[in-house]
Amino acid sequence: MAKKLSDTNVQPSATKTWDALAVASQKGDKRSYAQLLQEIASYTKNYIYRSLANPEWVEDITQDVLLSVHKSLNTYSGDRPFKPWLCAIINFRRTDYLRKHYSRREHQQVSTDNADFLTQHVTNPAHMGEYKDIETALDSLSAKQRKVFEMLKIQGYSAKEVANELGMSVSAVKVSVHRSTSKLKDILQ
Repeated sequence: MAKKLSDTNVQPSATKTWDALAVASQKGDKRSYAQLLQEIASYTKNYIYRSLANPEWVEDITQDVLLSVHKSLNTYSGDRPFKPWLCAIINFRRTDYLRKHYSRREHQQVSTDNADFLTQHVTNPAHMGEYKDIETALDSLSAKQRKVFEMLKIQGYSAKEVANELGMSVSAVKVSVHRSTSKLKDILQ
C-alpha cells in the first residue's frame, strides 16, 4: 500500500534542507552526504513502517533504499524537489522487496500430495482433536451460514461473488460471516 506524499510528517523546511544536502553531496561534501543519509533513513523507516505486515522488514527495505540513493544520487536533478525523488525510490524498493518475499513463499508451498506434509500436518494424531473441534464448531452453524462462511473464508470467494451465488446482498453476506466468525471464536475458545 503506497503512501501519498502528503501523508508524511516532514516539515517543508526539512525537504528544502534535503534538496540542498543532495546537491552538496553530489559535489562531494561528505558531511552533507552523511547528514542526508541519516535524515532519509529515519524518514524512510517512518514512511514504510505502517504499510508492512512484518515490522522486521523495515530495516531491510531501509538499507535497500539507502543503497539505491547512494548508487543513483548522481541522477537527482537539483532543480527539482528531492522528496518526490526519494519517495519514488522508497515505493519501488518496498514493492521490489515484497515481490521477492512473496515469490519465495510461493515456492515454499506444499502440496497435499506430499507424504511428509500429510504425516506432519493432516494425519498427525496430535492435531486430530483440533480438526474435530473445528468441524464440530462449523456443524453448529446453520446450513446457509456455513455455506457463506466456507465460500468466503475457506474457498476465497469475494463477498460479491458469494452474494450473487446465494442470492443475498453483499452486506448480508458480510453480516453472516461476521456472526459466524464470532460464534466460531466463542466455541473454539
